[in-house]
Amino acid sequence: MLSKRRFLILIFLLLILGILFIVFHKPTTTPIPTRTPEEDPYQQARLEMVQTAILAAGISDADVLRAMQTVERHRFVPPDYLDQAYANHPLPIGYGQTISQPYVVAWMTELLELRPGGKVLEIGTGSGYQAAVLAELGFVDVYSIEIVPALAENAQQLLQELGYDRVQVRQGDGYYGWLEQAPFDAIIVTAAPDHLPAPLVTQLAEGGRLVIPIGPTGWYQSLWKFVKKNGELVAYNMGGVSFVPFTGEGIEGGGPTLEQ
Repeated sequence: MLSKRRFLILIFLLLILGILFIVFHKPTTTPIPTRTPEEDPYQQARLEMVQTAILAAGISDADVLRAMQTVERHRFVPPDYLDQAYANHPLPIGYGQTISQPYVVAWMTELLELRPGGKVLEIGTGSGYQAAVLAELGFVDVYSIEIVPALAENAQQLLQELGYDRVQVRQGDGYYGWLEQAPFDAIIVTAAPDHLPAPLVTQLAEGGRLVIPIGPTGWYQSLWKFVKKNGELVAYNMGGVSFVPFTGEGIEGGGPTLEQ
């Protein structure tokens, strides 16, 4: 049998060993695996598009550049044109319509001079790309009208899927604007009429900016920026562009207005 003295010594040694184990032992743990976001295969192409076709062409608004770098243009083009999604030219989206070239989208967005809390009316939703760029700015509400029912439906679904909740899409003749949501701080038109639609002028807020291509169908047009000052429009000719024609009963004269 152990003597009392030896027993106490043994207990003391065990306590010392326990303390040393606690102090110096580094438990091994299996790290919890983390999931990294799937790499965007188009990210580099998008960044190069912004650098070479937009920034190099003179667009300098930081918010516009960020939006152009962020919005996934390949989501807004037909599958047959995915390899051209970030090329600096327009692409067909069906129904005789196109998605505008990236530089023009950035340029027109910059010309709107948008400010936090603003309301923007877009005429010509198309596939929804321009509306997405406007919404990606993060500080404006976007109201977009598309005359082709299938395009309006598809764009609305895609924009919702991508989380652009600040965009409302309506199917109808954009010539008459969106009266119940007026006035708008900015209006952007992505098809070319041969004259400035009067309803859009009346729905533009004081100090508001309206950017629109105007010119003959099937030919080059001029991109105009109008600013409403003291109830009158001050016009700036920004240069030549080429857009699909503005269609609908309104532009042809005397059509019905959108349902109120």
